Amino acid sequence: MPERMFSVAQSGWLAVCLWLLLGGSTLAAAFNPTPEALEKNRQANLKCLACHSEAALRQPPKVDLDLKKLRGLIVDPAAFAASSHARLACGKCHTEGYAEHPHAEDAKDMTSTCDDCHSKQARVIEAEFEQSVHADNLTEPMTCLTCHNPHRMQAAKNLKQPDLIVAQDNRVCLGCHDSDATFAQYAPEKKTRPLTDDAHAWLPNARMHWKSVRCVECHTPSNPNTQSHQILSKDKAVKDCVACHSRDSLLSARLYRHLAEEDQRKYGFINSAILGKPYVVGATRNPLLDGIVIALVVLTLVGMLAHGLVRYLAARLRRRKQHD
Repeated sequence: MPERMFSVAQSGWLAVCLWLLLGGSTLAAAFNPTPEALEKNRQANLKCLACHSEAALRQPPKVDLDLKKLRGLIVDPAAFAASSHARLACGKCHTEGYAEHPHAEDAKDMTSTCDDCHSKQARVIEAEFEQSVHADNLTEPMTCLTCHNPHRMQAAKNLKQPDLIVAQDNRVCLGCHDSDATFAQYAPEKKTRPLTDDAHAWLPNARMHWKSVRCVECHTPSNPNTQSHQILSKDKAVKDCVACHSRDSLLSARLYRHLAEEDQRKYGFINSAILGKPYVVGATRNPLLDGIVIALVVLTLVGMLAHGLVRYLAARLRRRKQHD
């Protein structure tokens, strides 16, 4: 028999295996560092934050720092420490040109982009964004960094608590749609910013909603697997209250998805995640009424016990008098 030769497919699988053994293991190590690597990254990042922090503006660690330029490049150390990228070294993204100070003039051009690490997600997100209302008629192109601050943002699955997720994500939306200056930076020329409250006048207690749910709950198509980046215009947004305030709430696949998954693992059902703070028609009770009913039940039990105790003492008193 002739000597066996690798087919194209076999060669491809061999390349994949080699990547997994070499490149794949390196990539996995970068995103899942050991405790030793984490500490090494933390120490390296402290050197960067020594300059890129508010403290450096007050007491510059170097005599030749351009404080005016540095003021626009400040990172909050506490926020970064809690962010999803905190486990990585700054040099993972800020590569060539940043090793020495002063940094190279074109160092920013050599900074890694989001899709260098998140290429699979980026392809999906790009397709969604192309159908987004944000993709049309913008004077300033939007990138991942327009909405997602890599030095601050946390993944929803890590935040877990709905109120924290809402505060983070709505800060992005309202940061633009509640600001004339930021809105004008991206909006078409001569387009005035619609007043957010007026645009949501149909929604009862709009500001209260924005503290409880994210704008994207209603302004994106429902996707059971991940949050969509296809932002819908106001005429296509969800305006059906029952979509959220029902047992089959769309929040179970969105805002409460990670809590629902955890409840499923722990308890075998997901209703506890949905029937907590959200108001579900026919299921969730008014907290004030809950308190009143509980108080009435407690008072009834106390009254019954007091009545029983009085009857018991009266019976003993009668027996004692009869004995005497």
